[in-house]
Amino acid sequence: MKKELTIFDNPQNVKRLRIGFFIALVLVLIAEFFVEMHGEFSVEHFFGFYAVYGFISYVLLIFVAKLIRKIVMRKEEYYDE
Repeated sequence: MKKELTIFDNPQNVKRLRIGFFIALVLVLIAEFFVEMHGEFSVEHFFGFYAVYGFISYVLLIFVAKLIRKIVMRKEEYYDE
């Protein structure tokens, strides 16, 4: 039986997607020059704050998910018993 290929199996497609994400990031950072920010706290007025905040949140989410995985993970034969 032949495995059905997806769009992400082609490394060229993954490279195009990554370039697209970087272009979107740059466009959002450029747009920050033209949009007036109405932050609640003074730290929200720094250039690129939301990009940095989002990146740090994403990294923390990954670390918390790895920790939770260690806590809730079961042995391979858990359901066979």
